[in-house]
Amino acid sequence: MIISIITVFPELYEQFLNTSLIKRAQEKRIISFNLVKLSDLCQPKERIDEPVCGPGTGMIIKPNLIDKAIEACEKQYGPGYKIFFSPQGEKLSQKLLQKKAQLFLKEQSSHDSQTNSQDHLVLVCSRYEGIDERVTTFYADETISIGDYILMGGDLPAQVFLEGFLRLIPDVVGKEASIEDESFSGPLLDYPEYGLPKVWNNLEIPEIVLSGNHAAIDQWRRDQACKKTVLERFDWFRSSEPSQEIIQNCAKSIPPHYVAIMHTDIVIKGDRVGHSSVTSLDLHDTARSCATYGIKNMFMVSPLKDQQSIMRDLLDFWMSDEGKSYNLSRHTAVSHVVPTDSLAQTIEFIEKREGKKPLVITTSAKQHDHPKVIDYFSQKTVWKQGRPVLFIFGTGQGLADHIIDKSDLLLVPIKGLTGYKHLSVRSAIAIILDRWLGLNPKKK
Repeated sequence: MIISIITVFPELYEQFLNTSLIKRAQEKRIISFNLVKLSDLCQPKERIDEPVCGPGTGMIIKPNLIDKAIEACEKQYGPGYKIFFSPQGEKLSQKLLQKKAQLFLKEQSSHDSQTNSQDHLVLVCSRYEGIDERVTTFYADETISIGDYILMGGDLPAQVFLEGFLRLIPDVVGKEASIEDESFSGPLLDYPEYGLPKVWNNLEIPEIVLSGNHAAIDQWRRDQACKKTVLERFDWFRSSEPSQEIIQNCAKSIPPHYVAIMHTDIVIKGDRVGHSSVTSLDLHDTARSCATYGIKNMFMVSPLKDQQSIMRDLLDFWMSDEGKSYNLSRHTAVSHVVPTDSLAQTIEFIEKREGKKPLVITTSAKQHDHPKVIDYFSQKTVWKQGRPVLFIFGTGQGLADHIIDKSDLLLVPIKGLTGYKHLSVRSAIAIILDRWLGLNPKKK
């Protein structure tokens, strides 16, 4: 495999390419590098850059220079797969690295001369304000970003890409088993690793690791990998298409979640605080959402006797043999609904069941001055506290201020592409539960 690197500063690669496993891979002739210095393609005293067009400052590499560099590489080594680096590109991930490695390995094993461009990889590294957009449009087979931040050029991203890409090429890393079960190779992060001494800085290696019981150690490692993944990188877990077995194992590390729908202590017309009526639709639809996302109990909160009677009639039917035979899935969802007459009673119910007071998270379509506001990426912050979680939703025109003010956390409002902010409570609950607990797989 030939890797051409087009850059302003080839000296940045001298030590990088002659160190450790990359050096050995060259010595074993698995790969070889072709460094192309852009200034070598210029006429005497010619600059490699020029001012950007239009208002603003900055310099951009000349398009004809990139053109010359790519043509020179391909003339010498044949057609290449061209990767440009930009913060606007696809985010580099283990899946992307694996995809690129598989593409090259597939092409290397092919005897079709018309499809073997993957034997030649061309990395184009920008500087200054970047590369003329027309060059990227014309040449780039792929544009890659290593993160949502700006660097001085594409050379460090190219090196990061090479570090991840080359270790997936056979014989570059000595033991292939050492990379098969690593973080981001599957749905789970790697489990904790330890080395002697047994005690370091008053911290001990877990006894199970030194027990010699391989089956118990394997189970402990799986459990630890699940716990670390859920608490540290739930965003990765939810996007990685985990199996049902892994989902069930990881779910054990997620604190129990509860939902309360307030039909009291809510804002009604005229900004008055009062009560709202229970509806069959809210109860049924929200119960199904809660069942989908593993909510342990859904509370319908109202102190009004007539509303409690309505809830009891609905629940009695769906919990009866008649309701169960009529619609088993509805029966299953509704079986987790609990009527309460106040938020205090709801919290007491959870505390008695879990042995800990729940972390109360309120929701609102409006902006509030709350000291602790969280977003839909705050699972780590919430779950590491090790407390059950209670999401509170308001009917009518939303929760009263005194309920929000007393809550531990306030979730940011749901926002769409318009200024309309009048979702039904059952719709809001479904959206929030999906954003907070839902899986969102990305296809490879």
